[in-house]
Amino acid sequence: MSNKKIFADKKGAIGWLVFNNPEKRNAISLDMAKMATQILDEFSNDDSIRVVILRGEGGKSFVSGQDISEFEKLRSTPEGIANYEKITNGMYQGVRDLKKPSIAMIDGFCMGGGVALACACDFRIATENSIFAVPAARLGITYRPNFTRWVVETVGITYAKEILMTGMKFSAKEAKVMGLINQLVEPDSIVQFMEEYGERLANNAPLSVESSKVIIEEVGKIADNWDEEKCISLMNMCSNSEDYKEGRRAFMEKRTPNFKGI
Repeated sequence: MSNKKIFADKKGAIGWLVFNNPEKRNAISLDMAKMATQILDEFSNDDSIRVVILRGEGGKSFVSGQDISEFEKLRSTPEGIANYEKITNGMYQGVRDLKKPSIAMIDGFCMGGGVALACACDFRIATENSIFAVPAARLGITYRPNFTRWVVETVGITYAKEILMTGMKFSAKEAKVMGLINQLVEPDSIVQFMEEYGERLANNAPLSVESSKVIIEEVGKIADNWDEEKCISLMNMCSNSEDYKEGRRAFMEKRTPNFKGI
């Protein structure tokens, strides 16, 4: 196993992107986001790779979102927030924009940005002991518009509101009912299942698979008359609010936040 926080592993026609930060439930630091974007570019340009699988190391977590311990230092000013969002969004969008099919292998916690990362993939396979949540509302921030769009496209408006507005945790079975995941698998057989699932995709005609992916995305798009500028403005308002400062401090101090709506 690599000692890097994130690394690539190639097996046949499958490229594995591995998040290796188990002591923090595979929370993604800014440096990890930069490296992930680089690996995704390499996978995209490697014609021998036909399928990309994302997984978390350690057997207890897929990805638990961004590394919140960095927020005070890297995401506490308007300039810092803008730089942080640009870099991290590049990683998530890089997954979404892959021409090759992508699969999220979820074993354990899938939290915050981890849910967006999973929804950015074409398929989501989870073990029965996996847990899902987006606690953004408890931190005083909100999902990026593209993250929200992916969640809505995956589970629909009703479940998207429940996921994003309540901050509740959901079991793997509940996530399956929502349509958040495609398949539920026993923990002991997840690796074998993923290899077989990936090989099935890799053995199909690449042009057919890639064309189907594009066509499905096009016909399934949410209407483009939505106000993206308004959505980004609301996201920035939350990121610059006193509630956001209170939310991240409360997280670091392990206490319940006292939000005031300012």
